[in-house]
Amino acid sequence: MAKLPLDGIRIVDLGGVWAGTFATVLLADLGAEVLKVENQYVWQPNTRAVPVAHLTKQMTQAGPGWVTGLPHNDPGERPWNYHPMFISLYRNKHSFTVDIRRPEGMKILGQVVAMSDAVLENSAVGTMEKLGVTYDWLRQMKDDIIFLRAPGYGLSGEYMTARTMGAHLEGVMGHQLLRGYRDGDPSMNSGIFAADYIAASQIAFAIMAAIWHRNNTGKGQFIEMAQAENAASMFVQAYMNYTLNGVTEEPIGNRSIYAEDGEAPCGVYPCKSPGTNAQGEDRWIAITVTGDAEWAALREAMGDPEWTRADFLQTIAGRAANQDLLDARIGDWTVAFEDYELFQRLQAAGVAAAPVLEASRVLADPHVHARNLYEALRIKDDIGVFSYPRPLYEFPESPGGIRKPPVGFGEDNDYVYRQLLEVSDAEYERLVAEGHIATAFDASVP
Repeated sequence: MAKLPLDGIRIVDLGGVWAGTFATVLLADLGAEVLKVENQYVWQPNTRAVPVAHLTKQMTQAGPGWVTGLPHNDPGERPWNYHPMFISLYRNKHSFTVDIRRPEGMKILGQVVAMSDAVLENSAVGTMEKLGVTYDWLRQMKDDIIFLRAPGYGLSGEYMTARTMGAHLEGVMGHQLLRGYRDGDPSMNSGIFAADYIAASQIAFAIMAAIWHRNNTGKGQFIEMAQAENAASMFVQAYMNYTLNGVTEEPIGNRSIYAEDGEAPCGVYPCKSPGTNAQGEDRWIAITVTGDAEWAALREAMGDPEWTRADFLQTIAGRAANQDLLDARIGDWTVAFEDYELFQRLQAAGVAAAPVLEASRVLADPHVHARNLYEALRIKDDIGVFSYPRPLYEFPESPGGIRKPPVGFGEDNDYVYRQLLEVSDAEYERLVAEGHIATAFDASVP
């Protein structure tokens, strides 16, 4: 069986929340050995759970599922091992604990770094500096180490020390002004945190490029990757339109920025619904026409009604200029159909379309099953069997997929301390007593 692309690469993960943790899950899925550094006395917000480590039964009964939802609505003894914020980002990883706030903890971290290829972090500027985790220090441990830092706004400039998460960053960068409905305002937008995932993808790519460079030159490197700069790629057309044409773009809802190039109509349209959006029972379908041929196919699928025959709708420019009319008339037609029925009808006609699914319907979607996007695994602490998201890639000749379920807190302490660092049994027990080695957060952590 062939090896995975990053087999033999070891990465020390000091990241948190989504940008850092999604980056390392991408690398872990490709075969890298990711060692997540954790501390029983320090809670990384929005990393292993929201909002606290020791969730109560009452907390699991309120709020959105991704914040407080837990199996059986029960926090159990170790909610941080099966919280929804955590399980999708910690497959194929290793976890060991050490208190790097103390000199001995830093010594242990240095020993692990000495046998690793890369270190990454995405904390607020000042966090690593206070700990003493600098590029110079890391190079003392291993001269060709790769160190990637991904602060929100970079390591210099007036925004340098600003603390940020995806939603805040998107607001500062202008994404919230462009994303939304035409008759709304930014306060009406829900948080989507797209900037985290874009930054994570770039972090993973940068580390792989640095590994390639090191393998060819023998040199490591320091990489500064401001998340704001990556987030700008989400709406580069708006920057260019303003810079070149003086045009300030505005929200366009579900329409395409390429309407004048043929992508109109493009939108999300109502379907026959069993209930209202309050219960998540409203049904919608996304439809995109990309040119004259698809417009003709959509007309035919709709039965070629008289309104579609208007001369001004037979050209790309005409459809781009009359999107309000198109949306209203298409919505009048789609609302009579079940979403999956209409989806199949339009796909068969050659029109790009898909039902808009709320979370509970995704797992039952036939295409999701065909693509094998989820895998049933037994969750930690014998909580039960649940579906876990699988990696984005499949390698037919390599052991891909979920090779290791989402890692429990401190699950790999034995591997790191006994195998990699080769500590004695007596030393191991001492480190447990000193608080470096643990499998649960200390009671002092909320």
